[in-house]
Amino acid sequence: MVTPTEFTSAGLRAPPPRQARDELGQDDFLMLMITQFKNQDPFKPMDNGEFLGQLAQFSTVNGIESLNNGFRGLSGALQDEQALQAANLVGRTVLAVSDTGYFDGTTPMGGAIELESSASNVQIDITDSSGALVARMDLGEQAPGTIQFDWDGIDSDGNLMENGNYQITARVTRGANTESVPVAIRAVVRSVTLAGIGGQLVLNIDGGGQLLLGQVYQIH
Repeated sequence: MVTPTEFTSAGLRAPPPRQARDELGQDDFLMLMITQFKNQDPFKPMDNGEFLGQLAQFSTVNGIESLNNGFRGLSGALQDEQALQAANLVGRTVLAVSDTGYFDGTTPMGGAIELESSASNVQIDITDSSGALVARMDLGEQAPGTIQFDWDGIDSDGNLMENGNYQITARVTRGANTESVPVAIRAVVRSVTLAGIGGQLVLNIDGGGQLLLGQVYQIH
């Protein structure tokens, strides 16, 4: 560490006292370089290569710091843009990748699945919070594309179910093979929450559910 006495002996004015830091800034680096020149052995001056190496090292560090500041600014701008987009979703109906939908007791609960190839049958299962099967819908043979479905809240015995959250799963049959496929549910965005500084944008939907902006598949 260079002390104020060493600055004075080199014919330089000592810098004002500052709080202790773990890093050297640009002014500190240049001051140390000048001090090094003033105090070098005249019979063994600093080699040009060594001098250029130190300058290159400083330029690299300074460039990385500038790049990091640029990325931080870009990240903040992107987050602001996402916040504006999410705010525009309030009151809108979205189709988002999720396995949980909310039935309000009146309005049918629905969603969609995406088929990359045709299927001999598409089956949608609705289960309650205990995991019990409430209803099953066989949509039959389907061509590739987006397959929409709706559940009117009626269970397999013909009873109207209570309002609440229900899990939706989908299975696709192709020949002798049956496989599960992701489900996207329809939901109305009621509000938007920014989960802390630098956090993700959260879309609050009916039934206390939450979705991330990245889960949104379509906006209606």
